[in-house]
Amino acid sequence: MSLDATAGPSPEPAPDPSDPADSAVLVSAEREGAVRVLSINRPQRRNSLDLADRRELIAAVEAAYTDEVCRAVVLTGEGPIFCSGGDISSMTPDPQAATIRLGLVAHLARLLIRGPKPVVAAVQGGAFGLGLSLAAACDHVVGADGSKYVCSFGKIGLAPDTGMSWTLPQRIGRTRAKSLVLSARVVEAGEALGLGLIDEIVPVEQLRDVAIERAAQLGAGSLPTIAATKALFAQADDDLDALLEAETRTQLAVFAGPDFAEGQ
Repeated sequence: MSLDATAGPSPEPAPDPSDPADSAVLVSAEREGAVRVLSINRPQRRNSLDLADRRELIAAVEAAYTDEVCRAVVLTGEGPIFCSGGDISSMTPDPQAATIRLGLVAHLARLLIRGPKPVVAAVQGGAFGLGLSLAAACDHVVGADGSKYVCSFGKIGLAPDTGMSWTLPQRIGRTRAKSLVLSARVVEAGEALGLGLIDEIVPVEQLRDVAIERAAQLGAGSLPTIAATKALFAQADDDLDALLEAETRTQLAVFAGPDFAEGQ
């Protein structure tokens, strides 16, 4: 199954190799048997994602999907935290720049949700804002004990993006999803498990091994069947593309408002 059919076209050209920021290893990739482990590699920034990170993560996921040896993917982060969200210092209310940034995360959401291979999130420390969106877009979420989850967009004057308005209701229901987004409260691992926000809790020292094991289990079946199943579930209830477009329109509006400027 082609990536174009499952995830839509990439909104951005490949990074410029002459750009020093693009030459750094922003997302590391390791092979564990038939599982590709992708790690966001910005621990000094609590694995927050700027434009270069988003581009490289998209490229890493696409490479895993087209790798004939790879049958499943684990998404995690280097250091003590999974992902603290978008890199606020890289954000601007300029509509053109914001459209590019949001196009990247919308494409990333489509890749994770509709992509032809299972993706397991391994969350240590916490997943906040964009980080929680990434985890919720995965097929299975393994949380480390003590991990925390926050729909933190509202804390900086923004609305949800990266598919959260689609994935969160899919996982925990509309009413609970809306409450978590509006309150932006911290959800501890135990509550997250009870809500269905994550699928299991393991000791942090076992997180990587368990996530790889789950990915191997999910990817052990027929790849065409797995791809078809993911595509079918991506059509459930509300239309994903319509919601992603609505997220972009809403986010562009709030980027230009005073609350986001104050939240920075």
